[in-house]
Amino acid sequence: MRILLAVLILTGALAAGAEEKNAVVRAVIDANKTGEPISKYVYGQFIEHLGRCIYGGIWAERLQDRKFFYDVGAEESPWRLLLGPHDNPVNIVVGGKVRMVKENAYAGEHSPSIVMSGEAGPIGIIQERIPLSAGEYVGRVVVAADEAAGPIEVVVAWGDTKKKRQVIRIEDMDGSWRTASFPCAVKGDTKNGSFWVIGYGKGEFRVGAASLMRADNIYGMRKEVIDILRQLDAPVYRWPGGNFVSGYNWRDGIGDPDRRPPRKNPAWKGVEHNDFGIDEFISFCRVVGAEPYIAVNSGLGNAQDAADEVQYANGGLDTPMGKLRAQNKHPEPYNVKWWGIGNEMYGDWQLGHMPLEEYTKKHNEFAEAMRAVDPSIQLVGVGATGEWSKAMLANCHGHMDLLSEHFYCNKKENLLEHIMQIRNAVRDKAEAHRRYLAEIPELAGKKIPIALDEWNYWYGGHLYGELGVRYYLKDGLGAAAGLHEMFRNSDLFFMANYAQTVNVLGAIKTSPDAASFEPTGLVLAMYRRHYGTVPVAVSGELGSMDVAAAWREDRKALTVGLMNPAEEPRTLALDVKGAELGEAGRAWIITGNDPELYNQPGVKPRIKIQESSVRNFDGELTVPALSACIFELEAE
Repeated sequence: MRILLAVLILTGALAAGAEEKNAVVRAVIDANKTGEPISKYVYGQFIEHLGRCIYGGIWAERLQDRKFFYDVGAEESPWRLLLGPHDNPVNIVVGGKVRMVKENAYAGEHSPSIVMSGEAGPIGIIQERIPLSAGEYVGRVVVAADEAAGPIEVVVAWGDTKKKRQVIRIEDMDGSWRTASFPCAVKGDTKNGSFWVIGYGKGEFRVGAASLMRADNIYGMRKEVIDILRQLDAPVYRWPGGNFVSGYNWRDGIGDPDRRPPRKNPAWKGVEHNDFGIDEFISFCRVVGAEPYIAVNSGLGNAQDAADEVQYANGGLDTPMGKLRAQNKHPEPYNVKWWGIGNEMYGDWQLGHMPLEEYTKKHNEFAEAMRAVDPSIQLVGVGATGEWSKAMLANCHGHMDLLSEHFYCNKKENLLEHIMQIRNAVRDKAEAHRRYLAEIPELAGKKIPIALDEWNYWYGGHLYGELGVRYYLKDGLGAAAGLHEMFRNSDLFFMANYAQTVNVLGAIKTSPDAASFEPTGLVLAMYRRHYGTVPVAVSGELGSMDVAAAWREDRKALTVGLMNPAEEPRTLALDVKGAELGEAGRAWIITGNDPELYNQPGVKPRIKIQESSVRNFDGELTVPALSACIFELEAE
């Protein structure tokens, strides 16, 4: 049953502030009129190899271009030639050079080889402008040098004096590649730390890869980011894209991380280091307590590659890809349930884009190949409201379990219009899919629910790297209204993945050593932890307020979700039918005195979830201005 909310907006009330101050809003809750249970998967997340979502966000690596995609010294490269112990780039000492050598490259197309004369003091390569804070680190370098070129030194510096650096010496070089791992105790904070790899002899030495991470990393992931993602408690994560997936070869992301080839990001700016592949994604999901949802490349990829990826994830040791996974130190199958076939293949911006008629055939080919490997997997097809979704439903309904939809909302100057965009977009998707269910003959007796696997606001400057936009209290209120609309259409929305989790349009933002919730992330965390699971009908003269309600699963409490976009508090008078509510309860509230309020990593939050008790409930609730709230009211 679809749960309806009747919203009667007063004539001319185009802005929340147009309503009468301290107005009483009246809502009728019919606790007997319930809908399909709210799927936990509507609180899902999406991470993509883009900007600072993974590298510079989730991943703990401090070095840039650690496997030398760019030529050392090139404009794009963070590495340069170091000549002398206090080298100045405008004061080059004669006697050394670096060349990029393709023969016997350690990772990718080439590795830097540093040519030494033995007359210019220490010669090597250096990366500067590395943010470091006091604490324990772990480092690693892969080098090759003959006896004449050794020993090799690695220097981690957090200042200009010898007391503000640690030197690691690598002896007994024999010409072969050698990996040296080391601990490092940084004893000060700096935004301009540096990492040197230097030699003192003659001849040449090569550098294959280098790494520097905080010692408290969790399987290569930043502890402070993992801590906040555990609070977010998303049940599922979609990965690796996004536009990125249509040019991604999953095989590049397995095996020895230092040997994995760095590539140009196929869809976005910068380099794909291939340090975070399918094995790391599974570790990530396990660490944050979520299920993996993997999208395969149906752009430039083919069905066999997709089937091999499913076998790598889920196959036993008696399969070729299962054996390969075991060789990579992961003998047990991952049992990945959720698989997406492609991303936004309807768009001409997508690598491998093709006409709709051809793509429906390609989708079915992928589905058959993937299910032949593991018939138990659940498949998500590419949708886009309109002809694309209709054709996918008509021609691929037997080859998918969910159909994806995406939307992003821009900025609107009118506060109420800005906030309600998410809710309206969700409603538009629901109404379209109800029409498809009624109009498409092939769907008779069959329903393909929606996976809204990208949704968010998208506007503003890139303050946290590529697409790293900031979110405000008003955006959090919009997210709350959007969730309410999903709850009202719980029979259609089985999954929703907020795009994206970290920095890139992210629910959290990071600095080098801190992470903080955006208002949108706080709303998702609050509803995930405290909102009920069995939606009930709500109606009434609600003005601009958005109200939703749901029973807790055990039916011992009714939760009421409220979103007040007005810059004045409201009183909500509840008429509850079909249930007797007690006088006690709890409340969780996100609010502020300015719709433009925001949080920053490393700074005391101005927006947070406030918890309080409800006492002497008499049928009325006070709803703060500019707020998203959940009231949990005990049932007698």
